[in-house]
Amino acid sequence: MALLQIAEPGITTAPHQHRLAVGIDLGTTNSLVATVRSGLAVVLDDEAGHSLLPSVVRYCASGDVEVGYAAQAAQNSDPHNAIASVKRFMGRGIADIDDVASLPYHFVDAPGMVQLKTAAGVKSPVEVSAEILKVLRQRAEASMGGELVGAVITVPAYFDDAQRQATKDAAQLAGLNVLRLLNEPTAAAIAYGLDNASEGIYAVYDLGGGTFDISILKLSKGVFEVLSTNGDSALGGDDFDQRIFCWMLEQGRFAPLSAGDMRMLLTKARDAKEALTEHTEVRVTAVLSTGEMMDATLTQAAFNAMTTGLVNKTLAPTRKALRDAGLSVDEVKGVVMVGGSTRMPCIRHAVAGLFKQTPLTNLDPDKVVALGAAMQADVLAGNRAGDDWLLLDVIPLSLGLETMGGLTEKVIPRNTTIPTARAQEFTTFKDGQTAMSVHVLQGERELASDCRSLARFELRGIPPMVAGAARIRVTFQVDADGLLSVSAREQSSGVEASVQVKPSYGLADDDITRMLKDAFTYAKGDMFARALNEQIVDAQGLIAATRAAMAEDAALLDAAETVAIEASIAALENLLAGTDHKAIKRGIEALNAATTEFAQRRMDQNVRRAMAGQKLEIFG
Repeated sequence: MALLQIAEPGITTAPHQHRLAVGIDLGTTNSLVATVRSGLAVVLDDEAGHSLLPSVVRYCASGDVEVGYAAQAAQNSDPHNAIASVKRFMGRGIADIDDVASLPYHFVDAPGMVQLKTAAGVKSPVEVSAEILKVLRQRAEASMGGELVGAVITVPAYFDDAQRQATKDAAQLAGLNVLRLLNEPTAAAIAYGLDNASEGIYAVYDLGGGTFDISILKLSKGVFEVLSTNGDSALGGDDFDQRIFCWMLEQGRFAPLSAGDMRMLLTKARDAKEALTEHTEVRVTAVLSTGEMMDATLTQAAFNAMTTGLVNKTLAPTRKALRDAGLSVDEVKGVVMVGGSTRMPCIRHAVAGLFKQTPLTNLDPDKVVALGAAMQADVLAGNRAGDDWLLLDVIPLSLGLETMGGLTEKVIPRNTTIPTARAQEFTTFKDGQTAMSVHVLQGERELASDCRSLARFELRGIPPMVAGAARIRVTFQVDADGLLSVSAREQSSGVEASVQVKPSYGLADDDITRMLKDAFTYAKGDMFARALNEQIVDAQGLIAATRAAMAEDAALLDAAETVAIEASIAALENLLAGTDHKAIKRGIEALNAATTEFAQRRMDQNVRRAMAGQKLEIFG
């Protein structure tokens, strides 16, 4: 009797075969690709035995594209066309980049995501990142001997919707099927949790070349639950290099630099920073194209002093993440260090001091994210069906809508576990309103103007009704990649509109951190502004309704009553020009009192009209 093989439709006709899937850490400084072999996650090397691929892409006038070490070697000689740290530009506009003047690239000032002018034409960060991903895909396929089923690509936990979407677009350009976008700290937790069979509360401190994330996770019986996350999507090792670069300018007292000299000094700065990881001092020498020279010694103590502010910029979000999770430092079982920048002694010392324990560094901080991503890819590809473990990630900032009066109504609060879907009902503001504008926001402030605008769309075809009668259900859905879609549906008619949120570019350098900080700094003022706007909206609605009623049933009022109501309306309108929400509320109450008798007469009249010609039968 023949044995039957059963496979899920559309997956494969040979379920016993190992499906080729990889995890990719698309880093600011270096990128890696890893896979699972014989049950173990391993990083894949190139032909020369290198596991790290420098995240540098060079566009040549001949049309050739160099990626990795060759492009890195050409940074000094061809600074305009050798693009490094492109991850910092993903999903961002030119106005979001603070250090444009110190970068040797030709930026194109155009709407949407920043563009870079190269010898091969204008390129977007998505296209540059795609070149890096393409090389990693080719490395994996050559090493594994076949075509990939898909890849899990890691992103900073604090990447916003636009930055995540840009990463997904880059993968598509590179010919990769994205199984999932995975937050880098979560990937690191997978590598540690599954490798060490750990359980308990862990902090993942992730300082890469261009981004910083701190995540608090709970590991329990195969469940990886992110309790909170915080960080800065524009803080990383590059900023420490910049401090040394500025120190070099002070030491050398150089004339204005050429693009080549600027890139050369930035490279020297990075080399000095890395040397200080192992040594207490480093000699820094440089000869510029102008013949100017510098020869100075940088001590670890001086480096620590000039970067104290940067180190503190990582500790403040770390404390905030602990508060959000409702935990104290003593409840954290271990601190996982991720990212090459965590090798700096000043970082390890600061983290050890905060958490009162030695951080975990037994896994290579450069490789741990890629290893965790490879484990997740192996599961999603169907190679480890017997493994029953679950990832519960969170969104970093609240999502909501703008309501009347320019207020923010939060639908999904920050640190909500994803994937998630939540709905809320809204209604119309005016009689006969047949359309509604839906403005999707991201942020923690009470006023829409203080939050980030993500998308706008319109719901049309709402049946004409009196104000407040329509019921519009707005649904927010955030998928496992952290990408958002929003739909609106009028309940009685079934008319619907939706949008796949894809902003033209992402948050500014410090937007996310600033949004969270501002939410607390301005909390009292925001609540006052919200209360004022709510009373203004109520007052405007009452005034409009009263005037409409007076126009329709003026005969029910005598002259004195009309004068009294008009006086109450005028008094309320005068109050709307002020900022005292309590006074406006009293004005609303006064107008309601002045129109109570009028409202009763209108009700009686409508009842008589409805009963006219009707025969009542009374049963005894």
